[in-house]
Amino acid sequence: MNKDCDVFDLCIVGGGVNGTGIARDAVGRGLTVLLCEAGDLGAAASSASSKLIHGGLRYLEQFEFDLVRASLREREVLLRIAPHLVRPLRFVLPHVPELRPWWQIRVGLFLYDHLARRVTLPASHGVDLCDSHLGAGLNPQFRRGFSYADCVVDDARLVVANARAAKDLGATISIHTACVALKAINGIWQVTLKDCITGESRKVKARALVNSAGPWVSEVRELIKGLAPGRRIRLVKGSHIVVPRVHDQSHAYILQNEDRRQTLVIPFQGKFSLIGTTEVPMEGRPPRSLSVADEEVAYLCRAAGRYLARPVRPEDVIWSYAGLRPLWDDNNVNPSAITRDFLLEVDLADGNTPALTVYGGKLTTYRHLADQALNKLKTFFPHMRPAWTHTAALPGGDIPNRDVAAFVDKLAIDYPGLPIRLLKDLVFRHGTLSTEILGNASDIKMMGQDFGAGLYDREVDYLIDREWIRTVNDVLWRRTKAGLHMTAEQRAGVESYLKRHSEKTKMLDA
Repeated sequence: MNKDCDVFDLCIVGGGVNGTGIARDAVGRGLTVLLCEAGDLGAAASSASSKLIHGGLRYLEQFEFDLVRASLREREVLLRIAPHLVRPLRFVLPHVPELRPWWQIRVGLFLYDHLARRVTLPASHGVDLCDSHLGAGLNPQFRRGFSYADCVVDDARLVVANARAAKDLGATISIHTACVALKAINGIWQVTLKDCITGESRKVKARALVNSAGPWVSEVRELIKGLAPGRRIRLVKGSHIVVPRVHDQSHAYILQNEDRRQTLVIPFQGKFSLIGTTEVPMEGRPPRSLSVADEEVAYLCRAAGRYLARPVRPEDVIWSYAGLRPLWDDNNVNPSAITRDFLLEVDLADGNTPALTVYGGKLTTYRHLADQALNKLKTFFPHMRPAWTHTAALPGGDIPNRDVAAFVDKLAIDYPGLPIRLLKDLVFRHGTLSTEILGNASDIKMMGQDFGAGLYDREVDYLIDREWIRTVNDVLWRRTKAGLHMTAEQRAGVESYLKRHSEKTKMLDA
């Protein structure tokens, strides 16, 4: 619908969770939308998180009560609209009296329970770690602790779900497409886009610009002549490591460190534990790719190893990843204490052409951020329809009664010839849209080529057709996490398949 649009209402630069969330909200309110992303959807900070939808217990120590309250409200919303991607997770916090007194943690958890209305998740409580499965994997010296509930999420798939929703409603989503020039003329943005793979350029027009480029938000502002530099961004690198699972129970740990930071140990992809995160300030322009430094690996191993019965060593690390948090500068010297809240500002280029800039934010509050962004732009689009995303399920999230287990059981009845593990994996990635992939498959052979780790060419073809994949990393590390479970040879098999598919498509287009 929008591809042939003469002038879009919104041009959104940046395809992370904030950009795709704004695109979904805007097109649902009746605006015409183009979103461009220089890399893959969510390839930067949005897929390099700790995979949590949470209120942010540690933000209470910084008196960010409004942020925690908004995050807890959004936690309930996301549980409703994306039950296949957002799932409850129990956290256990072993108590170390020298770091924080018992009463202080108890007060913090009381606030966490009551700052926003809880509908789905249980209240916090104290636990005897020596006489409970909640002490599994811990050094027995830690005898007392606390338990509370938050949620885990597939962050990369959350981004894709928002982009898919926006496209289904009529938005144009242009991936691997960089915004290379911006000019405001007579109330209209003249936008030059460049395909990062083919090198081809094209021009589009829009009535308003949304700069949601995350770590590159300042670079996008620099493209606009005459626009003030804007808020200073603080780039903080966060790294995570993945190791063999540290215990066989379903709960996560939140561990206190002597530097007043916290380390998370989260069950991940069945066989593994995810440990994070670091907070390393970075200066200069943000790089397009990041690696985890040896000293960060050592820090995370020490932080987790202090609490666990079995030490975590750098040689245990199976996978690691890093991302840049683009935090707006609130003049806090401590990187851990810089606000995770967002800030939205509207500038008028050329006197009357609106440009909205998104500073900061966190994964949990992306939908709230999008809602507030559209409210900021309402003056320029008085025909805009009311807010709607707080009740509408994301694609695949319309699971009856939000009972994912029951939906998997139903698929097992409908597809008796397919393994239950495959059905679970598909539901946790695609929700009710799994049936679009399964189609008429009555046995495993009908799923096509088996790449390993439960990935078949039926799903890969679906990802190509419906989810904008262009590279093997898009498939193995963002749309799925199959790469974590594969051998190098199996990963190479997926890459070869994508190359053959691309060559075939070029021949058909010729």
